[in-house]
Amino acid sequence: MSSSYASIMVYVDADERPEQRVRIAAGIADRFNALLIGLSAFAMPVPMVANGMVIDAPTDSDFELMRAKLAQNGDWFFSITAAPHRKLEWRSELDMPSDSLVRQARSADLVVIGTSKPGANLYSSLDLGAAILNMGRPTLVVPERTTSLQGEHVAIGWKDTREARRAVQDALPFLGLASRVTVIEACKEGEESTALARLNDVALYLKRHYIECYAKITVHQEASGAAQLIKVAQEERADLLVTGAYGRTRLGEWIFGGMTRDLLSNSPICCLMSH
Repeated sequence: MSSSYASIMVYVDADERPEQRVRIAAGIADRFNALLIGLSAFAMPVPMVANGMVIDAPTDSDFELMRAKLAQNGDWFFSITAAPHRKLEWRSELDMPSDSLVRQARSADLVVIGTSKPGANLYSSLDLGAAILNMGRPTLVVPERTTSLQGEHVAIGWKDTREARRAVQDALPFLGLASRVTVIEACKEGEESTALARLNDVALYLKRHYIECYAKITVHQEASGAAQLIKVAQEERADLLVTGAYGRTRLGEWIFGGMTRDLLSNSPICCLMSH
């Protein structure tokens, strides 16, 4: 195996119990004999001010209730993951979830999160843009209905960018254990030979890590790039998709590029993303 993960962090939403996500993270930790760290965070809404007076300010009782809720999440985490062979750790903070995860990710080789939901409360739910694009760790995004991750066949969505190169290197532990790896690039019509030369370089890079890789070229279709990549990955029977995460900040808000946004919204396959 080319490399490994020593610590896996899984985010547990403050007001949800993402059992399948936690079980998938525990399975990954078992595969690599890694420490599994559970994390949950919750922030109190900012007090309102009217006519110079603070209203709806949180009380000591409110903070105690929040701490108790986070402690219950920890108890639930241990009830799901406890096993004699596992190394486990639980962390929780009274802070904005995305800020907490960005900070705590310093302790992890890989971070496992779920997809966002429309209208989610940012005081108790992650801002995926802030998390994925700002924490400097590879992120495994688990779709809501996904119940397992074997990593038998890994598909790499290639684009000749820094983010994609980073994602391939960050995914080496998975790639080293996969029975099949396919690197896919969608190119413009007439550019197939140039794209194939790029993919051959990727394949040679992986071969130096003792990983056999198959190259697959597709021509851009009218559908979104994410839809095309998902379609090809499903045709290849891949159960893990590796891609770069593309985004930027605008007026203090982290926003995704179209491909990344569409993958997060629509992919039925677990996505390992790096920025």
